[in-house]
Amino acid sequence: MTVTFALGALILSVLMGTISYLTTRHFLVGERETTSINLAFKNAAQVQEDIVLHQQNKTKPIKTTIVSALSTADSGTATAHSLLRYGGAWYVATLSYDENALPPSLLRALGTDAATTQTFVNATGAQIAVGVQIHPIHAVYVEVFTISDLAHTLRVLLLALVSAGLVTTVFGAALGRWASGRSLSPLTGVSRVAVAIAGGELGTRLAAAPADPDLAALTTSFNRMVDQLQERIEREARFTSDVSHELRSPLTTLAASLEVLEHQSAELAPSSRRALELLAADVRRFQRMVGDLLEISRSDTGSADVSLEEVRPGELVRRAIAAARRSLPDPGAEPAIWVDPELERVRLSVDKRRFERVMTNLMENAAHYGGGATSVRVDRGPASGDGGGTGAGTSVRISVEDRGPGVPEVERARVFERFYRGHAAFQRGAGTGTGLGLALVAEHVRLHGGRVWADEAEGGGARFTIELPGHVADEDEDATAPMARWP
Repeated sequence: MTVTFALGALILSVLMGTISYLTTRHFLVGERETTSINLAFKNAAQVQEDIVLHQQNKTKPIKTTIVSALSTADSGTATAHSLLRYGGAWYVATLSYDENALPPSLLRALGTDAATTQTFVNATGAQIAVGVQIHPIHAVYVEVFTISDLAHTLRVLLLALVSAGLVTTVFGAALGRWASGRSLSPLTGVSRVAVAIAGGELGTRLAAAPADPDLAALTTSFNRMVDQLQERIEREARFTSDVSHELRSPLTTLAASLEVLEHQSAELAPSSRRALELLAADVRRFQRMVGDLLEISRSDTGSADVSLEEVRPGELVRRAIAAARRSLPDPGAEPAIWVDPELERVRLSVDKRRFERVMTNLMENAAHYGGGATSVRVDRGPASGDGGGTGAGTSVRISVEDRGPGVPEVERARVFERFYRGHAAFQRGAGTGTGLGLALVAEHVRLHGGRVWADEAEGGGARFTIELPGHVADEDEDATAPMARWP
C-alpha cells in the first residue's frame, strides 16, 4: 500500500508537472515571440524610412545611414541585435554580433516572402530571431532578441515542479504508510492471536475495540469462534480421557484372566492355544493404545507432569536405546550409534521416562515399517535462543534411520497425526501399530520445547530427527560427572 501511494503520487506529480510546464512554456514563449515580431516589424519600418530618406537626400554614405538606423533600433531594446542585408551585403550595428551568429537554417529561410521566426541557442544563450522582408528597398531586416531571462524563468519553474513532485511522492509514501498501518493494525493483532492459538494457547483472545464498530464486530466474532473451538477441544479431550479411564478397569480384568489362561495354555488344544495367543496380543495392544490415549489426553488438558533432569546427550541416547530394545519383541540387530565429540560438554534437560518412551516408539516404528533401525546419530544442532540458565545456548539433534521404503514427502507431516498410519499400514506389519506412537513422540518432544520431523535417509529409508534445546556447560563444571541414576 505504501508503494502504491508513492507510485500514485509520483505519476500524478509527473503528469501535472509536465502539463503545467508545457502550458507555461508555450504561453511565455508564444507571448515573447509575438512581442518580438511586433517590435521587429516596427524597427524594420523605421530602417526602411531612414534608407528611403537617404536615397532622396544622399547627404552621407549609405553605410553610415544603415548603421545609424540599426543602432537606433537596438537602442530601443537592450537585449536585441539588428542586422540588415542590403545590396548583397550585410550591415550590423555592432561588430560583436554579425550574420555568422545566425543559424544556417534561418539564413536559408530569409529568402521567402513571409516573415521568418526561429528560436535557437548559441554561445550567448537562447535567442529569438525575426526576419522581415522590406520589399520597397529590396532588403531583409533581421532582429535577434536574447531570451536568457525567459530560459532562466523556465528552469526555475522546472526545478520548482520537480521539487514539488518529490515532496508529493514522499508525502504520498508517508500517507500510504500511515493508512496501511491504520487499516492493517487490527489484522496484525488478529494474526498474532491466531498464531498464539495455533501454538496451543487457547486462552488467548482479542482485546475489545469499542471505538471501531467494524473492528468490534470482528473481535466479538473471532473471540466467540475461539471460545467454541476451545470448548470443543476440551470436550473431546475429556471424552478421550474418560473413555480411556473407563476402559482400564475391564482391560485390567481381561489381562488378569489372560494371565490365568496363559498359565494353563499347556492343557489347551493347539487351535485353542493359537486363539489364546491372538487374543493376548490384541488385549496387550489394546492396553498400549489406552495408555497412549491417556498420555495424550493429559497433554491436551495441560496436566502432564514433566520431571526434568540434566543429562549428557550421548549417555542418554545409549541407555534409552538399550531400554527400548528390551521392550521390543524382536529387537533384531543393534543399530550403530554415533555421537558427535563436540557434545561432550553439552547438557540436556529432559524427562528421562518420556525420552525413553520417545526412543522406544521410534525404534518400534522402524521395526514395524522399516525393517529395523540401522543407525542412530547424535549431532550438535544450531544455536538456540535460550541457554537454559547456564552456558551458551545450543541444540542437539537425534536421528533414527531405518532401511525401509521411507516416508513419502506428502506424508512426512501427517505421520505425526493421531491414528494416521499412511501407506505403510497396508504393507507388512499392518495391524501391529496403534497409529499413536509417532503422535506421542511429537507430544513428548513438544513438552521438552523441541521439534521432530521425518525425511529421507542418505542411503534410502526413513529418518526421524528430534531436536532438543540444550546448553554448553561452563568451564568449571565437571564434564565427567556421572549422570543421574537411570529409572
